[in-house]
Amino acid sequence: MSHHCHDEAHAHGHGHGHGHDDHDHDHDESPDSGLVHESLYQRIDHDNVTCLNEAEPNSGRSVLKPWHEKMDDTKFVESDADEQLIFRIPFTGLVKLKSITLRSDSGETAPRKMKAFINMDDLDFDNAESTVPTQEWDLVEDTHGQVAEYSTRVAKFSSIRSLTLFFSENFGGDTTKISFIGLKGEFSELKRDPIITVYELQANPADHKVPGVNDALHPEFE
Repeated sequence: MSHHCHDEAHAHGHGHGHGHDDHDHDHDESPDSGLVHESLYQRIDHDNVTCLNEAEPNSGRSVLKPWHEKMDDTKFVESDADEQLIFRIPFTGLVKLKSITLRSDSGETAPRKMKAFINMDDLDFDNAESTVPTQEWDLVEDTHGQVAEYSTRVAKFSSIRSLTLFFSENFGGDTTKISFIGLKGEFSELKRDPIITVYELQANPADHKVPGVNDALHPEFE
C-alpha cells in the first residue's frame, strides 16, 4: 500500500523499534477519491469525542471534519495551559485505521510529535508520557497550508473501538493549533449480544415436540 503526501506535504510515519521500510510516499493525482471512499468521519461517535487542554470547550471535536471541509480555517482547536493536546475519539463500531491526516498552521504552533493509543479511554496527561504508544510520528513543520497524511502500521491498528491521539510537543510555540484531523480506514459493525445469538441457535427439544418421541423417552411425564 502506498502512502500519499498531498500537495507537497511530506508525511513521515515512524513506528518505534521498527525499520523504515514502509515509509515510501508518492503524489496522488486525485488524493480526494481514496480518502473520501475510506473516510471514517461518519463512523466517529462525535458527541462523545473529548479533547483535553482545549482553550475553547468542544473545539477539539470540531476539527474532526469531513474531507471536503479540510481547508476550512474557521473551525480549529488551540491548546490552553501549554502546548499539549489529547484527543479521545470513540467509534460506533470496530475500525481498522490506515492513516491519520492533519492540517495545522505552519511554524511554532504546529504539532511536532503525535502518539496514538488504541482502546485506552482513560489516558490523560498523568500517564500519557509513560505509556508506550501503539505508534508515534515525527510531524512535518511546514506543510504550506496543506494536509499531511501519516500512515499507520495497519496490523497494529485493527479492532479499534476508540483512538487516543496525544500531541506532546510543537515547534516552540506556547500553544498548539490544529485545524483538521481526518481518519482513513475500514469499518465493521459491532456484533451485539453474541451469547444470546448462540443460545437462540441451539434447539430446545421442549420447543420442538415430535408426537410419540418425547412420550417414549420420558414416560413419567405422561
